Amino acid sequence: MERNLSLLVSTSPHLHAGDQVATAMKDVIIALMPVTLVACYFFKFNVPFLIMVCILTAMFTEVLFRRLMQKEPQLSDCSAILTGLLVALSFSAATPWWLAAAATFIAVGFAKEFLGGLGWNRFNPALFGRVSVIVFAPWLTYLNNEFFYWRVSFPGIDTITQATPLTMLQMGLPLPNMGTFFIATQGGGIAESSAFALLLGGAYLLYRKHITWHIPVSMMATVFIGTALLGQHPVYHLLSGGLLLGAFYMATDWVTSPITKKGQIIFGVCIGIIVVIFRVLLAPTEGVAFAILIMNAFVPLIDRLTKRLKFGEQKEQVISQHTVPAGTKMTVKN
Repeated sequence: MERNLSLLVSTSPHLHAGDQVATAMKDVIIALMPVTLVACYFFKFNVPFLIMVCILTAMFTEVLFRRLMQKEPQLSDCSAILTGLLVALSFSAATPWWLAAAATFIAVGFAKEFLGGLGWNRFNPALFGRVSVIVFAPWLTYLNNEFFYWRVSFPGIDTITQATPLTMLQMGLPLPNMGTFFIATQGGGIAESSAFALLLGGAYLLYRKHITWHIPVSMMATVFIGTALLGQHPVYHLLSGGLLLGAFYMATDWVTSPITKKGQIIFGVCIGIIVVIFRVLLAPTEGVAFAILIMNAFVPLIDRLTKRLKFGEQKEQVISQHTVPAGTKMTVKN
């Protein structure tokens, strides 16, 4: 008895949740609104002005680079808007707008579009732009001279002239009240205005299942344990220096973080170790940004080493597949 059986084969994913890139980007923007509002309360119109400069620069840069590469702009996915917002939040409210614009230009133009666009960037674009301004600071001094008379400042900004919490920790100075420091405080970057607001946004991203707990928890736990073992105050280290911003919003970037759960834990632990080294042994500031960027470079290796084995496959076989013996001649067919 013959039976006419047909097998329908289609490419993955076979189940579609209806989520799109723009939806995920908008949810991250929504998650960042609480800390943005707290910063606006402290620093008045300086915060929305800096955010506006960075977002407009990000949108302009994406259009410019994509046109130069003969590609259609994709502003509708909101990735440029999110990158501009993250760059702005990583600076202090008193940052000159032209430096923030330069960081955004580098972030979107070079760290994102020049490397192939969304989904192809090796490093977190916002952090890449932020760190580039620090690294190339001596070469960017001409911007301060050229744009000095174009500086924009709004009345009502209340800037506290004191060391940042991380510097106070390193110098052994009296620390601010824990409760006030957790709810809302001034000093440091815009995103450091409220640890509670960052945690609230992080909880929203977890609820929406855009991120998982593996990277934030492993990263924060490593910093907590490491600083405690070295005689530092672990809670203040968790609440300061942009650690929460990096843990929930930067390190969890879908493109520049590992795919596997085991890899994400390794990724978070390694970032935490580097952060502790920076904060305790080196410069206390910007350790989170450098740590995440350093580990971004190792994501392909982490993914390969934590790859789930196929049925009957040995780990040595997986490693050997990515190893070419010395002296092997290879030909490439076009």
